[in-house]
Amino acid sequence: MSRFRIRPASREDLEAIVAFNVALARESESLELDPRVVRRGVEAVLRDPHKGQYWILEADRPIGQALVTREWSDWRAGYFWWLQSLYIVPDWRGRGLFSALLDRILEAARTSAEVCALRLYVHERNGSAMGIYEHLGFYRTAYALYERDLL
Repeated sequence: MSRFRIRPASREDLEAIVAFNVALARESESLELDPRVVRRGVEAVLRDPHKGQYWILEADRPIGQALVTREWSDWRAGYFWWLQSLYIVPDWRGRGLFSALLDRILEAARTSAEVCALRLYVHERNGSAMGIYEHLGFYRTAYALYERDLL
């Protein structure tokens, strides 16, 4: 495996994150996102750590990412860390890099006494991602996701 590192994202990662998010939507859901809207969303996270934190996987350049957002659970008196925008550049897949990225996020979560669990959602037709998540210790919950658009 080539040398790589995992680090918190910085403002310099903006364009890579936007490109990864656009590619992720196209690949996983056949959606064409407006890069201008995605850029605004990514910039908001990079400006305000309360919105979330991107983690960057890089070799000589960014080759993957994950976004972590938080949700307080009054039932568990702790935070769920939601994993979002999980992406590895196709040429770098199959090398254990997503597992390494997840391990780094787990390490950060375990150092916080307030994190009770990691959660993620996956498109119902993204069977390959489901298989990877299950292999890495995630399980399907009893919850269904509902949404009501406001825009």
